[in-house]
Amino acid sequence: MHSLQKSAVAALLLNSTLWGLSWTGTRALEGMGLHPVWATAAIFSACALLLVLLRWRELPQLWRHPTLWCVGLATGLTNCSFNVAVAYGDVVRVILLFYLMPIWTVILARLVLHEAITSRSLARVALGLGGAFIVLYQPRLGLPLPQSLPDWMAVLSGLLFAITNVLLRRLHGLSDGARAVAMLAGSGALAGLLGVGLSLAGMIAWPLHVPVAAWPVVGLWAVLFLVSNLCLQYGVARLPANITAVIMLAEILVASSSAWVLGAAGLRAQDIVGGILILAAPWIVRDRRPAVQPA
Repeated sequence: MHSLQKSAVAALLLNSTLWGLSWTGTRALEGMGLHPVWATAAIFSACALLLVLLRWRELPQLWRHPTLWCVGLATGLTNCSFNVAVAYGDVVRVILLFYLMPIWTVILARLVLHEAITSRSLARVALGLGGAFIVLYQPRLGLPLPQSLPDWMAVLSGLLFAITNVLLRRLHGLSDGARAVAMLAGSGALAGLLGVGLSLAGMIAWPLHVPVAAWPVVGLWAVLFLVSNLCLQYGVARLPANITAVIMLAEILVASSSAWVLGAAGLRAQDIVGGILILAAPWIVRDRRPAVQPA
């Protein structure tokens, strides 16, 4: 594998690692009285503001390239639909249905980016999804078929995330900062709108009595998600979309192993087997031709 591709894979693995650990921040903030929807709005809004301060010279790209607004919209809708699914559905089913995302990515990459659907790309998806299913499978769940509105919201969020990845790959010629601002601002804005809607409906509490101690946690995760997003920008721009989608399955492994380390869940044999398949997929089944690098 080309050295640039290896660094792109490493960047995506760091992105997946931070996302896989994000449940710790969400749980801590929820314990302080900040609902996950409001936590998402606060963290990503702070992320966007921080990045704007660091990369303000790149903001004109947002006006010159309206497709970046589509990236922001797709990312924001991804987070909103996933949050709703997790809040009102079976968490394990939601995660499993969300991570059908590599299937949508392969199809969209063919339609939009004209990436070939090869036996290798299909094998990568099969290995990755097989590992995800092994890690997440519980007998009570049965087959991962949508059965309720939260289930369909989980499928929708996976499709939207696939659209985000394909759009990012298509816009690889733009700066990482401009793409990141679009994603983070879209996530913060739509999560905020979702929070207002759910609070007005009386479904979640307004963030009026959140202790001061919660805000350093928000700040910490804003920085971590900023690093995560910049890693995503770097990796997505330098790897085919179908490989990117499979590498992101590592988030499942990180989430399950961190839950075990922190005593929130037990480590099972299926976690080890599934984790090996997830991590092996992008490395064992590789394309013979190097990926096209961005200009």
